[in-house]
Amino acid sequence: MQLFNWYAMLASFLGTGVEFVEALTIILAVGAVRGWRTSLSGALTAIGILVVLVFCIGESLVYVIHLFWVQLIVGLFMLLFGIRWLRKAILRYSGLKALHDEAESYQEELERQRNRGKARKGIDSFGFMTTLSITFLEGMEAIFIILTLGSSSQTDNSTLMQYTILGALVGVIVVMAAGIILRKPLASVPENTMKFIVGIMLTSFGAFWVGEAVGVDWPQADISIIYMSITLLLFSWLTVIRCKKHLNPGLKNTKDPSMEVM
Repeated sequence: MQLFNWYAMLASFLGTGVEFVEALTIILAVGAVRGWRTSLSGALTAIGILVVLVFCIGESLVYVIHLFWVQLIVGLFMLLFGIRWLRKAILRYSGLKALHDEAESYQEELERQRNRGKARKGIDSFGFMTTLSITFLEGMEAIFIILTLGSSSQTDNSTLMQYTILGALVGVIVVMAAGIILRKPLASVPENTMKFIVGIMLTSFGAFWVGEAVGVDWPQADISIIYMSITLLLFSWLTVIRCKKHLNPGLKNTKDPSMEVM
């Protein structure tokens, strides 16, 4: 069980951190153009709503639904969600999809905010709704990670929920603190690599719980999730290399700098 605690906490920390790095970019752009009071008010309002949703919905799922259905449904959603992130990461690293650039996103949002004209005194409604909506939307994906990981284990009425919530809170605090102190997009954060890692972790965890639900006897019990993660990482890395070779045969004997961050 100790392995699950750390695994769930790390996945929640990384997943939430990635989502809020994207939200932070918009929050900073709105703050720079329409005022920090407006920007932070919208973001904090969204975070408050998200916190209420986690505490109102999270724990009740485990007590209302039978363990079998929790493992099966949560496992399937986690598996699908993880595969989605992993697929995007493979496409980005293989060159089939552009890598996400926070600096570019920041400049685009600055222009969008400036084009709306001068900010109103007090709390500007356009800026407020911008940060509220982006924080809420990115936060909903983070909530999905928190709830699925937190609800995936139930033993003697205990779950991993407290660990996933703790990981998520630390992720939000680290990202928001860094953004407020630096007041610039966290472009140096290896966001694409973090998404790659979280995709592997969620896919592995989802496959494990679907197997548990249908009666699979995993070798070495909980430790098998580590084996699945390593296997997925190797398979994904080989897939990226193969795609790159097909896109550009000249890369066969060329070292790929984008893979170094992995």
